Amino acid sequence: MALYAIGDLHLGLGVNKPMDIFGPGWENHVERLREGFSPLGEEDVTVLCGDSSWGMDLQQSLPDFRFIDALPGKKLLLKGNHDYFWNTASKMERFFDEHGITTIDILHNNCRFYGDYALCGTRGWFFEEEAKPHTEKMLKREVLRLEASMKLSEGRRILAFLHYPPLYEGYRCPEILWKLQEYGVERCFYGHLHGYAHRRAVEGHRDGVDYALVAADYLRFVPKKICD
Repeated sequence: MALYAIGDLHLGLGVNKPMDIFGPGWENHVERLREGFSPLGEEDVTVLCGDSSWGMDLQQSLPDFRFIDALPGKKLLLKGNHDYFWNTASKMERFFDEHGITTIDILHNNCRFYGDYALCGTRGWFFEEEAKPHTEKMLKREVLRLEASMKLSEGRRILAFLHYPPLYEGYRCPEILWKLQEYGVERCFYGHLHGYAHRRAVEGHRDGVDYALVAADYLRFVPKKICD
């Protein structure tokens, strides 16, 4: 049994959204994901750090959910900025149940436990959104969601999962970073960055927290093992 993380699967099996238009790094990425997950066992757990499906609603995303469901192990689904299918937890859980999807759970406004660890997370926030007038409101909401998740940790060691990077070359999101430090988060995993932006990712130990980029193309579509 092991814990893994990967983000930005960008599946589009129910819509016409081929990813190879973004460069050769995305060629045949669905099969590469299937191969990347193949060493995992049925008891392993993978946190999917957002941007899992291009579907505009749950029905359009169903082929992608079925693909994810068929991959080995259990999966925890985090919201990304392109997950337009996202709905309330109750509607999503009911949809999964109605369609026989049994290996996907949601990490959103809650906390999941893995051994001595508490798995906490939310979408987060990023400077790309600053042009929008609701930035401050949305940022505060994401900070509250992250804190609410970490408050449910019950004294366990916290691993945080975000879609947006909380820090980036030339950028920091102080509100998110303060919460990670306040709650003693050991490691933080994030996605969102692709292609040339990989060079600007921040990884390693910063202010008491270890950071790692887990975007699928950065990992060459192989989930990153976190711990046994």
